[in-house]
Amino acid sequence: MIDLKLLIEKPEETKKAILKKRYKGDLDMVISMDQERRRLMKEVEDLKAHQNKIAKEIPNAADKKPLLEQSKELKERLKELDPKLEKIKLDLEAEVLLIPNPTLDSVPDGKDESDNVVVKTVGKKPEFAFEPLDHMELGLSHDLIDIETAANTSGSRFYYLKNDLVLLEFALLQFVMQKLMSKGFAPILPPVLVKEKAMIATGFFPADRNEIYHVNPGEDDLYLVGTSEVPLCMLHADKIVDPEKLPLRYMGFSTCFRREAGSYSKDTYGIIRVHQFDKIEMFSFCDPSKSLDEHELILKTEEEIMTELGFHYQVVNICGGDLGNPAAKKYDIEVWIPTQKKFRELTSCSNCTDYQARRANIRMKGAKGNENLHTLNGTAIAISRTLVAIMENYQQADGTIEIPEVLRGYMGGRTHIGK
Repeated sequence: MIDLKLLIEKPEETKKAILKKRYKGDLDMVISMDQERRRLMKEVEDLKAHQNKIAKEIPNAADKKPLLEQSKELKERLKELDPKLEKIKLDLEAEVLLIPNPTLDSVPDGKDESDNVVVKTVGKKPEFAFEPLDHMELGLSHDLIDIETAANTSGSRFYYLKNDLVLLEFALLQFVMQKLMSKGFAPILPPVLVKEKAMIATGFFPADRNEIYHVNPGEDDLYLVGTSEVPLCMLHADKIVDPEKLPLRYMGFSTCFRREAGSYSKDTYGIIRVHQFDKIEMFSFCDPSKSLDEHELILKTEEEIMTELGFHYQVVNICGGDLGNPAAKKYDIEVWIPTQKKFRELTSCSNCTDYQARRANIRMKGAKGNENLHTLNGTAIAISRTLVAIMENYQQADGTIEIPEVLRGYMGGRTHIGK
């Protein structure tokens, strides 16, 4: 949730940062609604103060009748104003929940992903002396992926991982967990079913409601998370954090669920874009003055993982029009996929500034009282896409798949899949 004070006190600057996200709402209307809310609040407070004053005067008044009539008039006026005030509060809250987090100055202007800016490119494209196979051809040849049976079991965009690919997933998880623990990220296994308030707190609702699976509406009324960012953020909801303990860094492993409602027929082949996948997410709570540095640390950590896995990748600064509601700035890391002859997103990391903390009521003790801290998140490893990248980039002429060196210790010293 944005800080309304910024919109009131610095309207042009704040509007510019919000509109960079191609926000289509009426910010002037929001300002007017807030002004009306404040006016009604003051009137109600003044009337109540007057009512209290009269109540104290009545017992000692020689003629109580005029005071009683005034008290009755005040009561009627309050009865008229209270529902108006309550309504505008609710209407304003609903409008504010739709306003995205203002972008940071370093976010490029642009309408969509075509305007994202490549910050740097690392490594070289792999060269093959043979025609490389795509991940599904490799998966079928070694009995590693079963899409057909999964479609019969669960529908489209589900898959069975089998045999050595399962071992490779757990090798990746161990490798990444060790990396993150060395950087102070505490391991967490969070719940993957959450209440609506958790989705609202993290900024996924109301904007992305159509992407989230709703479980037993009217009964359990829970939601399957699309990322462990949601339950990780809620670790400190409605709490005041000691600034001496910041930054608080967590890594959450979870299965993630996404409806992919807006993707239509995009990426229906293979396991690039699926409804269910496993992921390790980094999440940090930090002092507002340190969040820019914390964002760079999370990006650096993601880059270390990409480099040690031997990938050719690029870092992309996401433009305003391609940013989701919670992020004030986001980097993507895109890895080269040989058979697609292009880079594909493998990780992202976002600085959400105080947007989620304000919604989730997460504060820290500051010099001038309690203030909202900043939250950041980043993908350490998204399993399905990382498996695709390994299979395609590490395939050999004999049809085998070389195991990246950093993972071999987690696979009993084996060097190849398919031998």
